[in-house]
Amino acid sequence: MLLHDVRRDARENEAGEIVLLQHQNRSRWNHDQIAEALPLVDEALRGDAGPYALQAAIAAVHCKAARSEDTNWHEIVELYDRLERVEPSPVISLNRAVAIAMAEGPDAALAIINRLSDDGDLENYHLLHAVRADLLRRIGSRNEAAKSYLRAIELVTNEQERSYLQQRLLEVEGGNT
Repeated sequence: MLLHDVRRDARENEAGEIVLLQHQNRSRWNHDQIAEALPLVDEALRGDAGPYALQAAIAAVHCKAARSEDTNWHEIVELYDRLERVEPSPVISLNRAVAIAMAEGPDAALAIINRLSDDGDLENYHLLHAVRADLLRRIGSRNEAAKSYLRAIELVTNEQERSYLQQRLLEVEGGNT
């Protein structure tokens, strides 16, 4: 996945902490790789695009945006709709919910997250709880967000992610966003 690799140098700050996609310094992305990959994605999308082509197309939308706020989230939702039809999975549905939150706001995404939670397939997947926590934080439900952050922290195995989640938990407990 060439387009995922382009962000490698921007995924961590100098202290080794996670930098979320929306906060990454896009000048640190590998623009030569982006230029190489974009025509390949266009070619792969012709005809019946498979799951890898659709995942690459999602990454391409991010790479085409000069700034995070320029990202075409509606296009990403459409690509996730296609990906969900080609390769249905709870994780793809979770990622689609994140895109919907960015395109339409957290309420629409929370409904999807709640359905995924009710299905139980992702109960032990820390990112389900981390996404729910973030959406709840965004709508001002701090107590519920804290519960979801705690569950995500229980499940996470990566220390960088744990540190990030603990920081977010402190923010919702302390009232900072």
